[in-house]
Amino acid sequence: MNITTIVLIPGLWMTALCWEHWVKHYPDKGYCVVARSWPGMEGDIEQLRRDPGSFASLGLKEVVDHYEQIIRELETPPIIIGYGFGGLVTQILLDRGWGAAGVAIASAPIKGILRIPISTLRAFLGDALKDRKASSLTPAQFYRTFANTLTKLESRAAFERYAVPGPNRVLLQAAFANFTPHAATSVNFRNDTRAPLLLVAGGKDRIARPSLVKANFDLYRQSTAETDYKEFPNEAHFTLLRETKIADYVLGWALCQSNGSKLPSVSNHTDGWSVQLST
Repeated sequence: MNITTIVLIPGLWMTALCWEHWVKHYPDKGYCVVARSWPGMEGDIEQLRRDPGSFASLGLKEVVDHYEQIIRELETPPIIIGYGFGGLVTQILLDRGWGAAGVAIASAPIKGILRIPISTLRAFLGDALKDRKASSLTPAQFYRTFANTLTKLESRAAFERYAVPGPNRVLLQAAFANFTPHAATSVNFRNDTRAPLLLVAGGKDRIARPSLVKANFDLYRQSTAETDYKEFPNEAHFTLLRETKIADYVLGWALCQSNGSKLPSVSNHTDGWSVQLST
């Protein structure tokens, strides 16, 4: 399959700007990159912080439909890579039949994961149970949950550059999915015809902990479609987006899978990461 396009989907509390390192990296390898924000979240970061009205009522279905329309307009099936809630969107898009391969990085939980860590629920809910339609992380919350492997100064700089409010409706849809019939976060785990999926975890991620990502992976064991798991032990939630070695790994995986081949099993003890693929 001749893959020429990579679609990058940001997560909650971020815009497509969070992909800026990958957006610069992939074109050097000859790929067209489509990195678009959630609907209503294009434009200046400061303006989005001042007035989240254009996206405050967003639900997950509207977000998924937005990226489905973007993919419909492409000439060939892309590699879809999503981060956080973008990873959840990626899984839903693959279930709908889109993409040549998909990568869900530190994905928000899909319906069916029964033991969601308290720290994840706390990060999800935050102000979402209050009356406000959109809520923001504070710099301290961002450091504690997103950037806990950075210095406080580095974390504050990242917060100022990337963080925006997020629609609480999306948070609530994920938090209460297991109690909601036909939940927006539902995926058909037995779908044998979907494109290959890689689930990526950061070993020091305090939101999408490795146990959460592994639970997501385990749900797909009922499907014959290719599903793999990869953990970067030294990465936190935010730092997964800073490393071009991760960008290279997931691209290499996606290309191998879409071409019907396998990546070799690799262990590299010098930089603390290893490749783990399902059989």
